[in-house]
Order: sequence, then structure tokens, then C-alpha cells
Amino acid sequence: MKYNFDELIERRGTHAIKYEAMQELWGRTDLIPMWVADMDFRTPPFILNALRRRMEHEIFGYTAPGDSYFRSIIEWVGRRYGMTARQEDIHYIPGIVPGIHHALCALSEKGDKIMIQPPVYHPFRQVIEGTGRVPVCSPLTLHEGRFRMDFDRMAHDLKGCKLFILCNPHNPGGVAWTRDELATVASLCEAEGVTVISDEIHADMVFKAHKHTPFATINPWAREHTVTFMAPSKVFNMPGVIASEAFVFAPSLRERFYGYLEQNDLAMGSVFSYAAAEAAYTEGEEWLTQMLDYVWDNICLVDETLRREMPRIKAIIPEASFLVFLDCRELGFDSQDGLVDFFANGARLGLNSGDMFGKEGTGFMRLNVAAPRSVVTQALKQLKEAYQTL
Repeated sequence: MKYNFDELIERRGTHAIKYEAMQELWGRTDLIPMWVADMDFRTPPFILNALRRRMEHEIFGYTAPGDSYFRSIIEWVGRRYGMTARQEDIHYIPGIVPGIHHALCALSEKGDKIMIQPPVYHPFRQVIEGTGRVPVCSPLTLHEGRFRMDFDRMAHDLKGCKLFILCNPHNPGGVAWTRDELATVASLCEAEGVTVISDEIHADMVFKAHKHTPFATINPWAREHTVTFMAPSKVFNMPGVIASEAFVFAPSLRERFYGYLEQNDLAMGSVFSYAAAEAAYTEGEEWLTQMLDYVWDNICLVDETLRREMPRIKAIIPEASFLVFLDCRELGFDSQDGLVDFFANGARLGLNSGDMFGKEGTGFMRLNVAAPRSVVTQALKQLKEAYQTL
């Protein structure tokens, strides 16, 4: 490999959340933190170089996105996903969760119903409730190791909803929804007049056997009734830079959402945001391919080790993302607190508790494997030692 993903980089002392929050969350600081969804790999050199070049100017004033920034995004989504976009379709967003918040405010009213599919990324519910909207849960089902949509249940749950927040690919389940699945979703939403907000931050993290399909590319209706959010931040390990983008193709929907952003001065990037994103989208293909291969090997290591040595813990193999949802229900804990205690105080691992993604995640834990292989190996060793005491 051209890039070294085995390198151990010390992150303590850099205000990294995964270390800073351990004491508050678990009452100890000696855990291997595998919870926050960022990577322990060095941010790619082409991004670091782009930021260094910008720093050399030595004036960090208000900064606008240039044509080359938009062109890099347009070419990336066109080449990888067959999604055609023009510059006017794209808007910088200061993070996808803030983007969803702003979309809710622009496209719905307080008291409106917004549908989500738990277990799902927990800020969806938080921003719905935080903006005075009402979450409607249409749970996924776990079948043969893959989370699936219950379309009959969805058809019922969508009634009366204003918006549907789709997680595509899904977090924490790791599902890269197929075109057929998304086409059914589009049909159901069209029947009920529900606009879709599609969080596609993990789009670039789909593994070789699968494919990412942007929801807006499903059919003409989906293209006209979807707000799509993407970002290079997750896949190129630069979430602290804050660089995300929205795509809206229908002029009327674009006017409502982008007009809201402009009127309220909500979407200006930092002096580094545009440079980092452009570097990722123009120079990142080789790094991305090698990173995905490395992470996939980590996922296989986790799955094989669990099957061989800890069979009561089952890995939900992700089709996308470096996050592995662990089905721990066969461990037999009476409560989620007991399961969390087992991982933290037994295995000395800091993982996300599955119930943070909704009650449907009870009995699960979320493991981040975007780390050097030696770290993942040590984590499995500690988990095995705790497992043997049960």
C-alpha cells in the first residue's frame, strides 16, 4: 500500500472527543475508545498539503467557495454515482446534522410529523424534537444478519408525515440500500406527498460487493422531492474541518431551503473548508480505495474472531462504513446498563450503546474499526478475556 494505516498516532492531548469524554461517560480513562465515528488514521497528505498552502497566505478572512470547489463535487458525484448536478444545485453546509436541522426549519412547521427508521443515527430524533417537530418511528427489522425496511409498516407510518429522514447508507446498521429498495421508498413517499431528506455521509464508504445509490437518482419524482446531504469529512477523516454539501434539484424546493440558509446567514464555510473538500474530491480516489480495503480486513478480523472465540456476540457485517453493530443479545444481560458495564469495566472498551439509536438497538453495541490493526487486535483480546469470565 502507498499509505500506512498501521501507523499509531497519539491523539491524547489534542482535545479529541473520543478521549476527552471517557471520564464523563464511563468514569475511567483507560479504555480503548472505539465509539466516536472518526478514524485513527492520519488525515490524507493531499488534504494536509491543501491546508498548509492556504495557511501560507497568512490572512484568514471571510472566504467564498470558488468554481473549482463546485467542479470537484460535480465531477465526484457524476463519476462515482452517475448523479448529474450543476453549481446552482449545490450549497455548502456546516455539517450534516446542522443541515438537517436547517432543512426541518425551512421545510416544515412545529408540530409536523417527521419519520425516521430506528435503530438509526441518534441526532435524527434529537433535531426533530429540538425543533418542535414530532418523530414518527418506522423500525427496521433484522433478518439473516441484515437490517431491512418493513414497507407495509412504512406505508402506514408515512401517513400524515411532512418529511422522512433517510439514512443512506444506514448508520448503525451499515446497509447500502439497493436501487429496488429505494424505488419502493420513493413510491411510498410519493403516494403520501412526503419530501425526503437523505443523509448520505457514508456514501463513499461502500465496500466492493455493494454500490451506493443516491436517493435523488431513483426517478424524476425523487430528484424533485429530495434534499441530499453528502460530505468528504467522514471518509477522509477531517470531521473537525466541517465540510459538507447539500444537493437540491427542484427550483421551488431549492428556493425554500437555500433561501432559508441565505436569509439567516447559516451556511458560510471556514477558511479551510472549501480547500480541504476540493483536495479530497480531486486527489482522494487512491487513498479511499486503500483505506476501504484496510477497513474491510479489520471487519473480517472482527467477524472471524467473534465466530471462532466469542460466538454469542455476532457482528452485523456492514455493506458500508467503518462501524460494526454487534448483536450481544445472546450474552443474556438483564439490562443495557449491564451490557455497557461489561464492555467498559470488563473488556475495557469504550463503545456506543445500541439503545442510543432507539429502543430497537437494545442488546447491541456499535464498534468503530477505523483504527490500526494492532488496536483492533488488542480490543478483541480484551473482549475475549472478559467474555471468558461470563
